[in-house]
Amino acid sequence: MAKELRWIHAPAAAVHQLLIPEVVNSHVFVTNAREVHGPVVAEHVIALVFALAKKIPQAVRLQQRRIWRQELIWNDRPKPCELAGATLGLIGLGSIGREVAARASALGMRVMGVREHAEREKPPRIDEVFRSDRLDQMLAQSDYVVLAAPLTPATRGLMNAKRLAFMKPDAYVINVGRGPLIDDAALIEALTERRIGGAGIDVFEQETLPEDSPLWNLDNLLITPHTAALTEKLWQRHYDLFSQNLRRYVEGEPLLFVVDKQKGY
Repeated sequence: MAKELRWIHAPAAAVHQLLIPEVVNSHVFVTNAREVHGPVVAEHVIALVFALAKKIPQAVRLQQRRIWRQELIWNDRPKPCELAGATLGLIGLGSIGREVAARASALGMRVMGVREHAEREKPPRIDEVFRSDRLDQMLAQSDYVVLAAPLTPATRGLMNAKRLAFMKPDAYVINVGRGPLIDDAALIEALTERRIGGAGIDVFEQETLPEDSPLWNLDNLLITPHTAALTEKLWQRHYDLFSQNLRRYVEGEPLLFVVDKQKGY
């Protein structure tokens, strides 16, 4: 008789699809690969922050038209800015958030974060942690808001019109977590009406992003096609983690990166 299924491993992005009632209410362990993605997704976040701060997309568009117009970039709002001294707000202090904090802090940025249990020990390189019910206060102080939270009923549509309205008019929102964390209609309106400085989005509720999506036409939106975690070393790291957990499973040892099935991450 085949051995009873007791363990499922899945990419972090696919875990919520596996957490059907039969799995949640069973004795099956679910693990994910969250620590595999943390460092490289954090690098992508910093790349987006640099691109937005230094107006790289605008320079690329001018290059494609063979136009040398420094004043166009200078006069575009928000103006090019320095990262040292700017404030980065993290929504999600898991493996990605902690890696983003380390890199942002090294650049001289002030780093804040929000999580459900703010009373826990403050993670390294984070200057201040807010409770989830004080998210709006963090948004109002942030020059860059980075979404790196898991998708749960509580976080779906987290960045809606009300929350976007708390952001500074020159601030940027960056999403490398899950597409549904942002209300697309609210984001389109905020960007179209220049209520916020801009956005860098790597994940979308519908992927592939449809050709007729209004998001494509926004000149203050930098789109990357869900590539934040893609590097030539990605699959080797997945293999190493899965191999280690498979050995642990066979030998009856505790598994790495076990998902809390009730919380969904």
